Amino acid sequence: MSDIQQGRTGRETCRRIERRSSAPVGQARAEAAPSRLGGLGLLIALMVTVMAQDASCAADRTRDLTELSLEQLGDIEITSVSKREQRLADAPASIYVITKEAIRRAGVNTLAEALRLAPNLQVARINASQYAISARGFNSATANKLLVLVDGRSVYTPLYSGVFWESQDVPLGDVERIEVISGPGGTLWGANAVNGVINVITSTAGASVGTQAQASAGNLSRAVSLRQGWRFDGGGALRAYAKYNQREDSERASGIDADDGFEKLQLGFRSDLDAAGGTLTLQGDAYKESISQTNAADQRHHGGNLLGRWVRTLDDGATLNLQTYLDRSWRDIPGVYTTMSATMAAWPFCRHRGVCTGPTRSPSTSTNFRRSRR
Repeated sequence: MSDIQQGRTGRETCRRIERRSSAPVGQARAEAAPSRLGGLGLLIALMVTVMAQDASCAADRTRDLTELSLEQLGDIEITSVSKREQRLADAPASIYVITKEAIRRAGVNTLAEALRLAPNLQVARINASQYAISARGFNSATANKLLVLVDGRSVYTPLYSGVFWESQDVPLGDVERIEVISGPGGTLWGANAVNGVINVITSTAGASVGTQAQASAGNLSRAVSLRQGWRFDGGGALRAYAKYNQREDSERASGIDADDGFEKLQLGFRSDLDAAGGTLTLQGDAYKESISQTNAADQRHHGGNLLGRWVRTLDDGATLNLQTYLDRSWRDIPGVYTTMSATMAAWPFCRHRGVCTGPTRSPSTSTNFRRSRR
């Protein structure tokens, strides 16, 4: 067997292992078909086995990347720049792609921390729960010149057109890639994309069949997540997850606790099915969180979203996309305000040979209710 054939065989083995498990090295995890999960003892044994196998595969993947040319590295496919698939090297924009492998190696457990991997973003943690994330300077907790999308759903709040980063999260093991565009993107994406676009793209449900458990713990934070995936006999797949994060109070320079501890529980699902000659995607998330405050009751936040998308490839090569989503959130900050907001959007568009021939912006409606408390 030649060296090339051996390399291909090793990569195929690693891909099989990666499909069974994608949790970060150094964190407890397990991936197995649901029918083979026989108890806690077997789960622990699988966790140790997969970690050892994955460490070997990580080294192989590193060697593979070093053997690629600059042209091959530019062959990564992206979709955020022109709203169509294209090679990274052909994209007419400054763009950085955070890959699934980079997230796994970083060992982060929140979306905001994963964005630190992008050199074209400024990411600052304000306290135990809040982040300030922006591009091209002018960063603050209320920065609102950056469009953030999760699988095509805009996650800005109608309260100030920015993002509450403590409320936005996804299971990082299910993230396929994160595309970060530097510079204005308002022509395609609308007014929020003044300084750039962050597009979080998750993998299909069929890519996460089986069971994955992951946990991490430290002196200041703890996190645990569980994901289960199923494949249907008639076609299609479904995955569901639960994720819990908890972070202790941060410490001031004087050594006194800042009373800003954070606790969050999030549940969600995604289903990909064959329907009406195309692919139907249904996905949703729900979360509940609490944040400590000095001399006041804890902040309480909860919310949820539901998204539906139907994609069909036509005979002439054009692609028809129909998408709609509903996003609702409720925030109670004792002594300051209570706000409830809901955003709904729906739009169709058609791409013919890579050119959008329908609406590129989503007609959306949003409502916001706010009651001040003194």
